[in-house]
Amino acid sequence: MLAGDRLVIGAVRRSGPWPAVLAVTAVVGAAGELAIPYLVGRTVDAFVTRQPDGTPWLALSAGAVAAVVAGESLGVWARGAGGAYAAATLRRAVLRHVLGAGTAATRRFPGGELVTRAGLNAEEVGRAPETVTGALALLVPTVGALIALTLIAPVLTLTLGAGIVVILLVLRAFLRASTVISGGYQQVQGEIAARLVDAMEGARTIAAAGTAAQEARRVLAPLPRLRAHGMSLWRANAGAAVQSGLVVPLLEVAVLIAGGFMLASGRLTVGELYAAARYAVLGASLSTSLGFVGGLARARAAAERVAEIFGLTPVAHGTRTLPPGPGTVEFRDVAVDGLTVGDLTLPGGSVTAVVGRSGSGKSLLAALAGRLADPGRGAVLLDGVPLRELSREELRRAIGYAFERPVLVGETVSEAIAPEAGEAVSQAIAPEPGEALSQAIAGGRGEAAPVVEAARAACADAFVRRLPLGYGTPLRDAPMSGGERQRLGLARAFAQGERLLVLDDATSSLDTVTEQQVSRALTTDRRARTRLIAAHRPATAARADQVVWLDNGAVRARGPHDVLWQDPAYRAVFQGTEP
Repeated sequence: MLAGDRLVIGAVRRSGPWPAVLAVTAVVGAAGELAIPYLVGRTVDAFVTRQPDGTPWLALSAGAVAAVVAGESLGVWARGAGGAYAAATLRRAVLRHVLGAGTAATRRFPGGELVTRAGLNAEEVGRAPETVTGALALLVPTVGALIALTLIAPVLTLTLGAGIVVILLVLRAFLRASTVISGGYQQVQGEIAARLVDAMEGARTIAAAGTAAQEARRVLAPLPRLRAHGMSLWRANAGAAVQSGLVVPLLEVAVLIAGGFMLASGRLTVGELYAAARYAVLGASLSTSLGFVGGLARARAAAERVAEIFGLTPVAHGTRTLPPGPGTVEFRDVAVDGLTVGDLTLPGGSVTAVVGRSGSGKSLLAALAGRLADPGRGAVLLDGVPLRELSREELRRAIGYAFERPVLVGETVSEAIAPEAGEAVSQAIAPEPGEALSQAIAGGRGEAAPVVEAARAACADAFVRRLPLGYGTPLRDAPMSGGERQRLGLARAFAQGERLLVLDDATSSLDTVTEQQVSRALTTDRRARTRLIAAHRPATAARADQVVWLDNGAVRARGPHDVLWQDPAYRAVFQGTEP
């Protein structure tokens, strides 16, 4: 069984009570539809023969119609709720897996592809319970019609059975073809989304360069292929609809012809002939399942794409905790993806600056220290414990990480700095959470103290206090520049990392004065945490206890900045010129 098909089955199984509700409504509706021809037939016979007891049959017919209408109405509601529940459940699972896989996910899939697979494709898979239940529900009237026709006249059953076989063959071919076509269509959708996300990230550069028209053509270049897949899907659907649709009138005519002869010979009544004709139509109701089959095809194709995300290996964590220690980091014979570190030690409480030209491996070295990447060879240890063996909670408590473009998470500014402290303070205050939280943090009381301490270290306290509700300001109501967002990212690292701070180009958007203030805070950290900084300015490297100089994916030298400064090639790293 394909991974996509397993995912579709899993979506049906884990979509809550809604498949059961859909099944019940489908069975009730099918039972009503099966009962209607019989009840109407008995009603017709009663009135044709002027029987005095025809009224009860009429009432039963009306009741069956009401049951069908009620079942269909409930089914429509259940289909919408079930699809939303299944899609939401799958999206949460995809998000957890992407976060668990870490940087492997973004290396494997562009941002737009991840959004498409976790959004649009997950929604398509979420409709699987509706399509599967709907398709299976159509088997109920088909089987019931075969049984009913057998009770009326077995000869008519053979006619209906032959037609059903033809319909099933058409549906099978349509499912296969539309699954392939839908997969191609969704692939092009993901490609366009990836190009669009790239364009949005570089919107300012595109506007400044005046290349909007060229970029629009690049983003929309796959549209002809998208149209071709769409037209192929339409032709496949139209062809299958014509083929299966022709079977229904042919079956009805065949049943009427055979039943007519039986009526003429006295082996059928008028009501039974009417019922037989209706059962022939019900038996061929599989021909109306093209919508369900098409939805199932799209769900299968989308599930294959989503299953590729689940194919990523999540980062495995151990169960160990750290012993008491100063935060010493050791690289032991480490190499990965073109970067060779070898043996390197960051003494506990020291400041290490990593310098090198663009592409030399500074970000990868930082990622190894923070365990955002694992070495292909060797091991990275923190206070003697391999990072692989630490539990997730212990790892993230021990290491604070700041990026060039931080993503701020949480509801308020305080939660963006320290989620646990922000939540604790928010739960302890009422009824004005934003204002009370701001006042609590402004005074540095209780759980709020680490938040304001981290913000001050990152030079973020001043601009945060100018926000409408200070630290309690919702992020959506806090317009910030790139430098201000970067300072909040730095504050989050200060608040989180108990033993090691890793700064990967985390001061690039700061002005010179602020960058110097942050650098001083880093080099005079009163908590004496180990610090690893990807440095781009000589002043930052000069404040470090040691400098690791990377060149062409290897450690070229390490030592104090003033010693390395004697090498013209080292100076050229900062000057941007060849020696």
